[in-house]
Amino acid sequence: MAWTNEVDSWQSKHHPVLYDIGRVALGLFLLYKGLMFISDTSALAQIMEKSQFEFVAFGLAHMVAFAHLVGGPMIALGLKTRFAAAVQIPILVGAVLFVNPNRGFYSENTELWVSIVVLMVLVVYLIGGSGYYSLDRKMDEHATRTDPLWHHDTHSY
Repeated sequence: MAWTNEVDSWQSKHHPVLYDIGRVALGLFLLYKGLMFISDTSALAQIMEKSQFEFVAFGLAHMVAFAHLVGGPMIALGLKTRFAAAVQIPILVGAVLFVNPNRGFYSENTELWVSIVVLMVLVVYLIGGSGYYSLDRKMDEHATRTDPLWHHDTHSY
């Protein structure tokens, strides 16, 4: 994945702080949505009532909540952001295509528009990765410092 290395290299040189602020905001929003989803049992009951396969709907609803509750903090902290975003994208595609259009495509259907924006932002972080101010970068720095090959002086030939 050479393109991911190029993106990471650019971010290391430029340190776009707004990118990291956006990542934290996205992660906290997903965490919030996960908390709202598990706290609103009536919405879960409605999903199961509309489904012909209640057990599948029940399991899927819990998987979505779990993905948001775990993936949101991972994205916010910059920990395996590409993976966490990749897990969230199918959920948001489902929300955009199947859940929110049932309410109409009108401007007052804010859930649909929020889902579309979050989906687009997730794609940005899937491509862009964690960013400069992230746990991923800190762990990479630590691994580089503790690697015995890193201490090798290449200029002494």
